[in-house]
Amino acid sequence: MSKGSQSQEQLSELEKAIDVIIDVFHQYSRREGDRDTLTKKELKLLIEKQLGNYLKHVKNKATIDEMFKDLDVNKNAQISFCESMLLVLRVTAATHEHLHEVEDQQHQHQHHHQHQHHH
Repeated sequence: MSKGSQSQEQLSELEKAIDVIIDVFHQYSRREGDRDTLTKKELKLLIEKQLGNYLKHVKNKATIDEMFKDLDVNKNAQISFCESMLLVLRVTAATHEHLHEVEDQQHQHQHHHQHQHHH
Protein backbone atom coordinates (compact mmCIF):
# COMPACT_ATOMS: atom_id res chain seq x y z
CA MET A 1 0.00 0.00 0.00
CA SER A 2 1.88 3.08 -1.14
CA LYS A 3 0.71 6.51 -0.16
CA GLY A 4 2.44 8.08 -3.13
CA SER A 5 -0.54 10.02 -4.38
CA GLN A 6 -1.07 11.68 -1.01
CA SER A 7 2.44 12.94 -0.45
CA GLN A 8 2.22 15.58 -3.17
CA GLU A 9 -0.43 17.46 -1.25
CA GLN A 10 0.32 19.14 2.06
CA LEU A 11 -1.51 17.23 4.74
CA SER A 12 -2.99 19.12 7.66
CA GLU A 13 -1.92 18.37 11.23
CA LEU A 14 -5.02 16.30 11.82
CA GLU A 15 -4.63 14.40 8.55
CA LYS A 16 -1.05 13.57 9.49
CA ALA A 17 -2.26 12.36 12.87
CA ILE A 18 -4.83 10.11 11.20
CA ASP A 19 -2.14 8.73 8.91
CA VAL A 20 0.07 7.98 11.88
CA ILE A 21 -2.74 6.19 13.73
CA ILE A 22 -3.40 3.97 10.69
CA ASP A 23 0.32 3.30 10.22
CA VAL A 24 0.80 2.34 13.85
CA PHE A 25 -2.21 0.01 13.75
CA HIS A 26 -0.72 -1.76 10.73
CA GLN A 27 2.72 -2.04 12.30
CA TYR A 28 1.07 -4.30 14.88
CA SER A 29 -1.82 -5.86 12.95
CA ARG A 30 0.45 -7.49 10.38
CA ARG A 31 2.61 -9.34 12.91
CA GLU A 32 0.48 -12.47 13.21
CA GLY A 33 -2.90 -13.85 12.17
CA ASP A 34 -5.03 -11.63 9.97
CA ARG A 35 -3.01 -8.70 8.58
CA ASP A 36 -5.79 -6.25 9.27
CA THR A 37 -6.78 -7.13 12.81
CA LEU A 38 -5.02 -7.29 16.15
CA THR A 39 -4.72 -10.50 18.13
CA LYS A 40 -4.54 -10.20 21.89
CA LYS A 41 -0.74 -10.42 21.69
CA GLU A 42 -0.60 -7.66 19.08
CA LEU A 43 -2.96 -5.46 21.09
CA LYS A 44 -0.81 -5.95 24.19
CA LEU A 45 2.33 -4.94 22.28
CA LEU A 46 0.66 -1.91 20.75
CA ILE A 47 -0.62 -0.75 24.14
CA GLU A 48 2.73 -1.26 25.87
CA LYS A 49 4.82 0.38 23.16
CA GLN A 50 2.47 3.10 21.95
CA LEU A 51 0.15 4.05 24.83
CA GLY A 52 2.29 3.55 27.91
CA ASN A 53 2.37 7.19 28.99
CA TYR A 54 -1.18 8.16 28.15
CA LEU A 55 -2.86 5.05 29.50
CA LYS A 56 -1.86 6.30 32.96
CA HIS A 57 -4.61 8.90 32.62
CA VAL A 58 -7.35 6.31 32.08
CA LYS A 59 -9.02 6.00 35.44
CA ASN A 60 -9.92 2.32 35.47
CA LYS A 61 -6.75 0.36 34.87
CA ALA A 62 -8.24 -2.59 33.02
CA THR A 63 -6.10 -5.62 32.29
CA ILE A 64 -5.24 -6.46 28.69
CA ASP A 65 -7.78 -9.30 28.88
CA GLU A 66 -10.55 -6.96 29.97
CA MET A 67 -9.61 -4.38 27.37
CA PHE A 68 -9.57 -7.01 24.67
CA LYS A 69 -13.01 -8.33 25.67
CA ASP A 70 -14.26 -4.79 25.83
CA LEU A 71 -12.96 -3.79 22.40
CA ASP A 72 -13.88 -7.01 20.63
CA VAL A 73 -17.42 -5.85 19.96
CA ASN A 74 -18.30 -8.63 17.53
CA LYS A 75 -16.60 -11.30 19.70
CA ASN A 76 -14.45 -12.82 16.96
CA ALA A 77 -11.27 -12.78 19.09
CA GLN A 78 -9.74 -10.17 16.79
CA ILE A 79 -9.63 -6.39 17.13
CA SER A 80 -10.50 -4.65 13.88
CA PHE A 81 -9.26 -1.17 13.09
CA CYS A 82 -12.64 0.32 14.05
CA GLU A 83 -12.66 -1.58 17.32
CA SER A 84 -9.13 -0.38 18.12
CA MET A 85 -10.32 3.19 17.55
CA LEU A 86 -12.53 2.81 20.63
CA LEU A 87 -9.36 2.43 22.69
CA VAL A 88 -7.69 5.43 21.04
CA LEU A 89 -10.86 7.43 21.63
CA ARG A 90 -11.02 6.49 25.29
CA VAL A 91 -7.36 7.26 25.93
CA THR A 92 -7.61 10.54 24.02
CA ALA A 93 -10.68 11.61 26.00
CA ALA A 94 -9.06 10.67 29.31
CA THR A 95 -5.86 12.52 28.41
CA HIS A 96 -7.88 15.58 27.41
CA GLU A 97 -9.58 15.55 30.82
CA HIS A 98 -6.26 15.04 32.54
CA LEU A 99 -4.77 18.08 30.78
CA HIS A 100 -7.68 20.18 32.00
CA GLU A 101 -7.15 18.90 35.54
CA VAL A 102 -3.48 19.86 35.33
CA GLU A 103 -4.45 23.31 34.06
CA ASP A 104 -6.97 23.69 36.87
CA GLN A 105 -4.36 22.74 39.45
CA GLN A 106 -1.91 25.27 38.03
CA HIS A 107 -4.70 27.81 37.99
CA GLN A 108 -5.49 27.16 41.65
CA HIS A 109 -1.87 27.63 42.64
CA GLN A 110 -1.96 31.09 41.13
CA HIS A 111 -4.94 32.03 43.32
CA HIS A 112 -3.03 31.43 46.51
CA HIS A 113 -4.97 29.37 49.02
CA GLN A 114 -8.33 30.94 48.26
CA HIS A 115 -10.26 27.67 48.20
CA GLN A 116 -8.42 25.62 50.74
CA HIS A 117 -11.03 24.93 53.34
CA HIS A 118 -10.30 21.33 54.21
CA HIS A 119 -13.09 19.67 56.10
